[in-house]
Amino acid sequence: MAEELKDTIAQSLECPVCLTTFTDPKILSCCHTYCKVCLEKLLECHGDDQMIRCPVCRTDTQVPNQDVSQLPASLALRNLIEDVKNQHQICTNCDSEEKSKAVVYCQDCGKYLCNTCHNTHSQWKDFVNHEIIAICEILSGNMSVRRYRKCRRHIKEDEECFCYNCRRFTCFRCAVMEHKDQGHQVIEAATTYESNHMKTIEEFKSKVEKKQSSFQNYIDLIDEQKKCVDNATKLCTDDINKAYDEAVRQLTEKREILLGEVKEKTKRAEEALEEMKTSARQRINQLTTIAEMVTNRRNAPVDMDTLAVYDTLCEDLQEALNQENPDYEQPNKTCGKAKSSIFERNVGKDELGLGKIVNEILKSITLPTKDSMNVMINTPDGRMAVGCNPGGVNIFSFDGRLQQTVLKDVQIRALGFLSDGRCVVTDTSNTLALYTPEFMKLDVMFETLNHDEGGFSTLTVDSDDLIYVSYRKPEKIQVFSSAGGKAVKEIQCHGYIPSQITSYNDSLFISTGETVHLIDKEGEVKHTLTKPSTYLHAAVSQSNTILVAMVKYDEGLVSIGEYTDELKHIRNLVNEYKIEKPIKRNWYYLQQYRSGEIAFCSPDNLYIMIT
Repeated sequence: MAEELKDTIAQSLECPVCLTTFTDPKILSCCHTYCKVCLEKLLECHGDDQMIRCPVCRTDTQVPNQDVSQLPASLALRNLIEDVKNQHQICTNCDSEEKSKAVVYCQDCGKYLCNTCHNTHSQWKDFVNHEIIAICEILSGNMSVRRYRKCRRHIKEDEECFCYNCRRFTCFRCAVMEHKDQGHQVIEAATTYESNHMKTIEEFKSKVEKKQSSFQNYIDLIDEQKKCVDNATKLCTDDINKAYDEAVRQLTEKREILLGEVKEKTKRAEEALEEMKTSARQRINQLTTIAEMVTNRRNAPVDMDTLAVYDTLCEDLQEALNQENPDYEQPNKTCGKAKSSIFERNVGKDELGLGKIVNEILKSITLPTKDSMNVMINTPDGRMAVGCNPGGVNIFSFDGRLQQTVLKDVQIRALGFLSDGRCVVTDTSNTLALYTPEFMKLDVMFETLNHDEGGFSTLTVDSDDLIYVSYRKPEKIQVFSSAGGKAVKEIQCHGYIPSQITSYNDSLFISTGETVHLIDKEGEVKHTLTKPSTYLHAAVSQSNTILVAMVKYDEGLVSIGEYTDELKHIRNLVNEYKIEKPIKRNWYYLQQYRSGEIAFCSPDNLYIMIT
């Protein structure tokens, strides 16, 4: 009876989930007990849920903060398990009252055996293939005991039947007296159910492995895609870093160019101011020296020579005193040129870059009549003359004031000045006429090509007072002396149309659309400058370099650069200044005032720029 009770107790110490002796048993709200680890696994199966469903009765139990350790522990069961573990297992096969200590357990017989019984058991033919487990393996937890469940109502009876309706094992007596009478489906061999149960487990195991394989393949796919994402990230990052490095390089180069432009402009202003300062000091020293020489003669003996010296020194002093006072506007103007450069940042713009140096526009002047300008040229006294059609020449000061309008009845096409101040004009019929410095017409005739023969014409005057008249239609240039008459020479333009013509030292440069040609006076091209998608217009600077205006007509932008006599770029003077886009004609002229301001003229407006 004691052994049967002991088996029943041992049977009650097993967790129904892991089928081994309870480890850290925890009690659910339904009073069923399970191992802490088994409950954690059950909770894990439900994801983030804080509820555990009892596997036996399916009652839900709240798990605080998903922490199974906070569930109540079964202290009595824990103590009982410790007591059973600490007791020495005795042989359940001996007939004597004094039981010997068991050394093995037979899984098939369900008995603990001492050495004597074990030896006898191993010699029996029917028991040779039984599964024997050493007690030390059981106590260490390496092996578990397969127990034969006893009926709780009939202690000596094994639960060798299974009721499908009640879903429980039962002994043969209970199956006959209780379950079959109620029409329950009972299997008399529990091993049959266990076999089916194991088969179901194997099927589930196979399905689980397939499902696990499916999820593993899914994880492998995710890993592959992560690699693709990583590669895309690396590629994109590398491209960004390359673009960044290139942008930094370009910005560095742009910064150096901008700083160079500012330094060049301020350097020229500093040099000009220093020259003014040196000249003023020389004047002071001159006045001081002469004044001292004159005033120191007050106590000198009076004789003819001393009187003569005195008179001479007084004349020198008076001459020095008669010199003009300093031009206080000149330093202000020079400083204003240096201050006129403004750095315009690219704030709010899409393009990458620091910005650009823009020049302050001293004035933007609307011409008296719209779409009227045909020519612009420097006057001998340093002003700017703008020839217009339907008529007249408007003369502007360096600060943009309209000071005079002459030749109001002449339809001006081209304009020039001789060294003595006389004015040379061609009208819309290509008639060349000569005027006095006061703009009175002289009786001098020139045999030019008329408009039907020559088409549109322009002119320029060189340092020898030779007059060069260019014609678009025949693509040639006629050269006249100021005496009038026939042309003294003709220059053929080979491969270019002489749209605008300007004298430059012993050469001429021709502005035609996107190109500027520098030619000799025989018409041979020496140097060429081309800027696609722009209209180029050239002029001579006060320092005898070449200025070129580059106009983007569609965008209404003009840039002005300085070039050598070989049309090599020196520096930028104006960067993409926004002008009013002409309504009808993309016709422009470029000149520089003697005082340094740049004049740029469109058919409608005159722009005066400080450089």
